[in-house]
Amino acid sequence: MTLQQPGVGGAPPTSVRTAQAARPLTRVTVTPGEGNRGTRLASRVLFLAALAFATIVFVFPFIWLLSASLKTRADVFSGSLFAFPLHIENYAQIFERVPIGRWFVNSVIVGVLAAVSVTISSALVAFAFAYFRFPGRNVLFGVVLATMMLPNVILLIPNFLIWNALGQVNSPLFTPLWAGNLFGSAFYIFLLRQFFLGLPREVFEAARVDGASYPRMFWSVAVPLTRAALIVVFIFELKASWTDLMKPLIFLRDITLYTLPRGLQSLVALFNPQTGGQGDFQLVMAATVIATVPMIAIFFVAQRYFIEGIATTGSKG
Repeated sequence: MTLQQPGVGGAPPTSVRTAQAARPLTRVTVTPGEGNRGTRLASRVLFLAALAFATIVFVFPFIWLLSASLKTRADVFSGSLFAFPLHIENYAQIFERVPIGRWFVNSVIVGVLAAVSVTISSALVAFAFAYFRFPGRNVLFGVVLATMMLPNVILLIPNFLIWNALGQVNSPLFTPLWAGNLFGSAFYIFLLRQFFLGLPREVFEAARVDGASYPRMFWSVAVPLTRAALIVVFIFELKASWTDLMKPLIFLRDITLYTLPRGLQSLVALFNPQTGGQGDFQLVMAATVIATVPMIAIFFVAQRYFIEGIATTGSKG
């Protein structure tokens, strides 16, 4: 018989067993996802850092433009971002030397007329393609989309000949700059048609049962439901018209009829030392800031509708 010594290679001593039995058990609770909390925090920090870097990259050109508009002629292209003292009088000088206030008003008139006309006309055509069912609808819609493949440069000479024959070149009504939008835009027609297709057809059928005509259905039903998309189209065209240089360069001759892009182009030629100017590019920068700030303000005011329209457009094909 082999005697087993207590606590050596066998059962623990009685005192040890008693202590272990009297010791309370401790339960370890692990929170779900606690191990991934640090990873999520690191990912969020990296995302915010990348977002801040991208914001600086995109905003820096405007900051440089603003700083250059507040410098002297000698320091406008210097390496320093801001040179003190700031020369705010540059903005007063640009208003004294050129009719930039008139150019601003001209740009507002042309931009609003172009945006309103293309929004209404494109919405009418898009509603027709989305609601009505008729033979050849898809083929006709494909022809409309095919017009986007035509480069704008090949239309410059025909457009000039047409407007010149109508006596509208250098017109105070700015007809060549916006009247073409009365026939709609293929891109905006496609954009709005996709939005109209996402609307419940039962809403229009109910309106028809109540005796609504097709124009009434468009203005009272379709337009309120597509407000976000219409605002997106309006902003797109307003921005395109506001920054357009080609049409004003071709159709405008009188300096008082210039829009802001055409006026800025004339300022570069006026102040360029190679063409006899004095190199007052700080005034050009000030005029550029005046032309840029309205678009930034409009985007911030309408960004809620802008994002909503982009997010919902194309939800149904």
